[in-house]
Amino acid sequence: MVPLRRALAGISVLAVAAAAACSSPPGHPGRTPAARPAATSRPPASSPAAVGGASADWPTYHQNAQRTGYVPGLPKAGPLSLAWSRSLGGEVAGQPLVIGGTVVAATEEDTVYGLSRASGKVLWRTSVGHPLPLADQPCGNLDPLGITSTPVYDPADGLVYVVAQDGAATHVLDGLRLSDGRVAVSRDIPAPDHEPVYDQQRGALALTDGHVYVVFGGHFGDCGPYIGSVVAVPASGHGPIWSYRVPTPKQGGIWAAAGPVVAKSGTIYVSSGNGGRFRPPYDGSDSVIELTPGLRRIGVFAPANWAYLSQNDLDLGSMSPALTSAGLILQVGKSGVGYLMDATRLRGVGGELAQAPVCVAFGGAAISGTTVYVPCFGSGLAAVDTAGDRIRIVWRSQDTVWGSPVLGGGALFVAQPYDGNLYEVAAGTGRVTRDLHIAARLPDFVSPSLSGALVLVGTLDGVVAVRGA
Repeated sequence: MVPLRRALAGISVLAVAAAAACSSPPGHPGRTPAARPAATSRPPASSPAAVGGASADWPTYHQNAQRTGYVPGLPKAGPLSLAWSRSLGGEVAGQPLVIGGTVVAATEEDTVYGLSRASGKVLWRTSVGHPLPLADQPCGNLDPLGITSTPVYDPADGLVYVVAQDGAATHVLDGLRLSDGRVAVSRDIPAPDHEPVYDQQRGALALTDGHVYVVFGGHFGDCGPYIGSVVAVPASGHGPIWSYRVPTPKQGGIWAAAGPVVAKSGTIYVSSGNGGRFRPPYDGSDSVIELTPGLRRIGVFAPANWAYLSQNDLDLGSMSPALTSAGLILQVGKSGVGYLMDATRLRGVGGELAQAPVCVAFGGAAISGTTVYVPCFGSGLAAVDTAGDRIRIVWRSQDTVWGSPVLGGGALFVAQPYDGNLYEVAAGTGRVTRDLHIAARLPDFVSPSLSGALVLVGTLDGVVAVRGA
């Protein structure tokens, strides 16, 4: 995974020097909850009903399983001001979750925190593994490597699930009680590619069908024989683990920060990066992949020039699939081309309904109806209309505003990694209406969370809460 700062220097409409990928770990016996480190308890967190109902909750990446990043019914966006800031001693690379009065943040130090939504006060903290120093990684750019992905909350059992790097060769799924942070479920995740040392878990976790879905790719540098994969672990911690591996000789990482997209039907969509074969037959890489909850592949799309994309490290899967209300998927990757497809009929290689230049995209889009707000790396957001099975650029924002956006109160909120600003952008025009400096620098794939009138952002050492209404 290339730091975005370095990749920006070599970006063009058709190519980007950013290498990025991700994959999965080999089988270990399941751990019992007792085998995991105990939590340091504080007073119980507030219940989900405590602050403003569903519009205040942010239980997964981009708020819902479809990853729309859009929350209707929020207060009208207004002036930005700092509400609170909390140092946690480690990078919060994923989005903070918000459940009732509790903000949950996971760090690269393999520590999970429950914070007061009102004040940022630490309610509880739990250590769930042993982060891996950069010097002990086969390649990489995170130091240390601990919890990188956005967690997911399950209202059925009241647990927050995280995946931690635990030493050099283990990835472990832990389910923590929202009330006090104690570990209730813990299970090592087997690597479908049998190469756990070379696998990295970056994409957000997803939850459906009683399982937590975990995606894997490679470390920055694409070292070693990793192969991209998806693993489904029972949320209970017991029972068989399912998996899917990209059918390529190597790479094909599933690594975009937004992780799996789950349609309301339960169908799962992921996007993969460059593979190890540069000529026919097609090897399953640089694709949008349609999976059943049991992880059986039932559809795939790839551009006709998939071999060229793989040979030139132009991952199609640098952004997760954007699923619209009309049942279409817009996929934009590192080549700068957007592909529109029917989510229920992906139609294989060259099976798009439309294609057009959009931008180089990383992370997760925001979606409202048939409009997709694409995070255009280095060239600003793009509002893309997909109505009528076509790709039409409605507007582009200024080029400094290109992080993964979220939408609420009539505005898009974007956190920019390199200037450390939070931007408020008018959803109808793309005009920047307000901005607030919140840090010297932010994590590479940062995306805000919305909770009522608050905007929460993970930083290189904690969480910042901004009043945005």
